[in-house]
Amino acid sequence: MSSRIAADSTPKSLHCLAMRLLEARLANPSAFADDPDPSPEFDDPALYHYAIFSDNVLAVSVVVASAARAAADPSRHVFHVVTAPMYLPAFRVWFARRPPPLGVHVQLLAYSDFPFLNATNSPVVRQIDAGNRDVELLDYLRFYLPDMFPSLRRVVLLEDDVVVQKDLAALWQVDLDGKVNGAVETCFGGFRRYRKYLNFTQPIVLDRFNPSACAWAYGVNVFDLETWRRDGCTELFHQYMEMNEDGELWDPTSILTAGLMSFYGNTKPLDKSWHVMGLGYNPSISPEAIRSAAVIHFDGNMKPWLDVALNQYKALWTKYVDTEVEFLTL
Repeated sequence: MSSRIAADSTPKSLHCLAMRLLEARLANPSAFADDPDPSPEFDDPALYHYAIFSDNVLAVSVVVASAARAAADPSRHVFHVVTAPMYLPAFRVWFARRPPPLGVHVQLLAYSDFPFLNATNSPVVRQIDAGNRDVELLDYLRFYLPDMFPSLRRVVLLEDDVVVQKDLAALWQVDLDGKVNGAVETCFGGFRRYRKYLNFTQPIVLDRFNPSACAWAYGVNVFDLETWRRDGCTELFHQYMEMNEDGELWDPTSILTAGLMSFYGNTKPLDKSWHVMGLGYNPSISPEAIRSAAVIHFDGNMKPWLDVALNQYKALWTKYVDTEVEFLTL
């Protein structure tokens, strides 16, 4: 119910933004290239690469703008934005009208640009083709990062509801101790441990996982793609998706649980200051925790672009909104 309330409160100006951008594309197709020439920076493993999977143009623009403003050398930061094919023209119009700030590089892609994402190779695609409405391909693209970006060695996954407050360059020097995933843990006491997410009445779950193991969060994740490829984490993810086709092992709508299983024993805890969560549901986060955070995360239903957003946090997001774009009226 809370998510339905949040969806219904979306301001009309944001709800129609993608449509306005698409109309601009249709009105002047020659101004927006269908397939711009790729920049060499997109494949340069010496640069700092981020992946964002989203169909929310405005939210992505805030992530990019905030990260650019916080970076000591924005030209070293590369953002790979992947969306659904129907939204790609809207993203291209936005970033053509408002080029990436301060020299950062932005690659705009649709998941249709990756031919390996098909029913033969992916149980996710098979489930979608079979009419499983609980599975959204855009959400699950994170499990294909090594295949999507074969030339890269490390990628930071950012959710589209974050704001970057400090230079993230140091994430490329974080020692993951041979692990695949670097993430902030979310457990304290008995809270948010594996027992919350998995059905431990199932023998295969009980045999493979510790119910007391500490969960972690998506939002800011450092992925070592070379170690991922070595350890076959995408193949392991495929095994779990096939095992859970009937939804008996975990809630099939939970992307986090799929990650907890696929990267079990392969996650290095990050310092909590890298990623402070709860700005989309918790009104009591300390100002000091927010000030000291490299990234703040509006996880929860009260997104900063919604009318139900928590007022005490909303300005932390809106200050990065490009209000000069003619398609946008806040």
